Amino acid sequence: MRPVDLAREHGLSTQAIRNYEEAGILPAAERTVHGYRTYTPLHAQALRAFLALVHGHGHQTATSIMQAVNGDATEDALRLIDESHAQLLDDRRTLQAVEAALRDLAPVPQERGDAFIGPLARRLGIRPATLRKWENAGLVQPHRDPQTGYRVYSAADIRDARLAHQLRRGGYLLEQIAPLIAQVRSAGGVAPLEQTLRDWRTRLSARGRAMLKGAADLDVYLRAREP
Repeated sequence: MRPVDLAREHGLSTQAIRNYEEAGILPAAERTVHGYRTYTPLHAQALRAFLALVHGHGHQTATSIMQAVNGDATEDALRLIDESHAQLLDDRRTLQAVEAALRDLAPVPQERGDAFIGPLARRLGIRPATLRKWENAGLVQPHRDPQTGYRVYSAADIRDARLAHQLRRGGYLLEQIAPLIAQVRSAGGVAPLEQTLRDWRTRLSARGRAMLKGAADLDVYLRAREP
């Protein structure tokens, strides 16, 4: 099988096939007496496995998996797959925590008026120092009263503080919460994020399905490599 034959099945260039071989994604090809590469059905299955793994695990992890397999380090490849599945599970748990936090916010009437740091802290059951820490992390952005210099929290600030409180109770770090708060802020509230969460869930499901396909193709390749 020529490089062009292997490339054509997946719409790749022959240079991409050579690059994959040099990177260890494909096993080393045999050479003709004239120095031309020749590939076998084993190479074709390695390529199918790699491309399927990319969809579920990403290019870098898929590359590492194939390098491990071709280097006879199958246990290392399986560990990489396990770590990727663990990351997917963690992402699912994060999504569930975000959805739960937003559900807890949804039934609450729209906040009215402004609040100072002390009353807001008491309302949330936290210390004023915690609100100041959240401010430093960008989770809330109160303005200052021009006469007293006190922090004043608007309705949007109170919403953000309550969302941060829910996620902190779920065990999430400030650096994990900050991007979500920023998204709520840019979307103009919680409601516009519903489509974002649906899209997020769809992407996680697609990634999980892709991992299944990658595992199936990799298993075929592993069997083909057996003596």
